[in-house]
Amino acid sequence: MAELYSKARTKWACRRGMLELDILLEPFVDEAYDQLSEQDKLVFQRLLEVEDPDLFAWFMGHEACPYPELDTMVKFVLDRVRA
Repeated sequence: MAELYSKARTKWACRRGMLELDILLEPFVDEAYDQLSEQDKLVFQRLLEVEDPDLFAWFMGHEACPYPELDTMVKFVLDRVRA
């Protein structure tokens, strides 16, 4: 089983090379990460391993995420940040 990283390490991983991703991911960790199940935290960590151009395309709706679990997390992050 994958190792669950600390919240601080996860937040550090949210610091990307694209401002558009930073303003989505960092507030999500601040506001919603603690309420995620351990399984969802692992999915979010997997999402953070994806390259910036792919994340940008998924979050901006330019491309569909081909991985159902990650696609669900992308939609969840967008819903939480928009709320």
